[in-house]
Amino acid sequence: MEIPIDYETLRVVWWLLLGVLLIGFAVTDGFDLGTGMLLPFVGTTDVERRIVINTVGPVWEGNQVWLITGGGAIFAAWPYLYALSFSGFYLAMLLVLAALILRPVGFKFRSKLADTGWRRFWDWALFVGGFVPALLFGVAVGNVIRGVPFHYDETLRPIYDGGLLGLLNPFALLAGVVSVAMLAMHGGVWLAVKTADPIAARARIGATVAAVALILLFALAGLWVAYGLDGYVVTAGLARGGASNPTLKEAIVEPGAWLSNYGLYAWAPLAPILGFAGAALVPVLLRTGMPGIAFVASSLSVAGVVATAGVSIYPFLLPSSTVPSHSLTVFDASSSAMTLFVLLIATGILMPLVLAYTAWVYRVLWGKVTAADLDSNENSY
Repeated sequence: MEIPIDYETLRVVWWLLLGVLLIGFAVTDGFDLGTGMLLPFVGTTDVERRIVINTVGPVWEGNQVWLITGGGAIFAAWPYLYALSFSGFYLAMLLVLAALILRPVGFKFRSKLADTGWRRFWDWALFVGGFVPALLFGVAVGNVIRGVPFHYDETLRPIYDGGLLGLLNPFALLAGVVSVAMLAMHGGVWLAVKTADPIAARARIGATVAAVALILLFALAGLWVAYGLDGYVVTAGLARGGASNPTLKEAIVEPGAWLSNYGLYAWAPLAPILGFAGAALVPVLLRTGMPGIAFVASSLSVAGVVATAGVSIYPFLLPSSTVPSHSLTVFDASSSAMTLFVLLIATGILMPLVLAYTAWVYRVLWGKVTAADLDSNENSY
């Protein structure tokens, strides 16, 4: 069967789709995580905290599907990336999984007993379930930008030379804090939309503080990448339409290399501009009583921050800090052309259905959550 799209184009399309999935997860499940982080601070009474929990209770499971879909896409479209990242980052992923498990357990168990200590324990468990994944997802991105210690042997078996503590380096921790501030902002804006005062008033303050922190931390991370972090450059041997084999090219480490795409592609600066502009608009829109538009601005900021990481390192997917020539790129870490084409057809059919259903769910569940809703709905948390 002749494929109507060339291999190079298919690879770029799937790089874009991977970015869409990661942004979809950050935007949708991001406000769930942010809400969990803010729970102990915006709710001062048991009823207020129940209201906060019920703003995300009906939708968090559907939002988390974006993460599962992203993992499935990496498995199917980028097998080299899947094999290396899911094995090399295994302990970090277990920590993320353990923290994510706290969310459904916390939602279900919190209201089983009326004891104040019991409920306060699960409130802080939900905080951990939001904070730890937000931090570690950012740490993972920071390590990708910095480079990960791995190489391939003669049989193309990936060898990871790092450990869990090595992931917690200064730049990666900064990226983790950027992620925490970003999702706290997003969660605060969500609560400003879904709740009434006094919860919404506290959420507006939290979102404003987080937005300012995001702007400062994002700028600091950008300066670090520009002046304190080496990037990677492919110098020879990269067959953009050839068979996937990450060991056939040549690559070097070069100071400031992660900034080169911003000169090569006129659209590249739009990603960081969107990240900064969206975060800057959030406090203004909240202060002027437009939380719905503020949520759009927050979502665009999240998309811009995530896209900045991908745009900066393109065409790399996972740089190797030990053997740069073994780094994974968009053009030597993918599945076959036929696999990518079949996956693209399936995505073209299923993705619009998923988006339509998601839009319908949010339309049905739209509106503020109040104390009266908790009493009238037996399925509330």
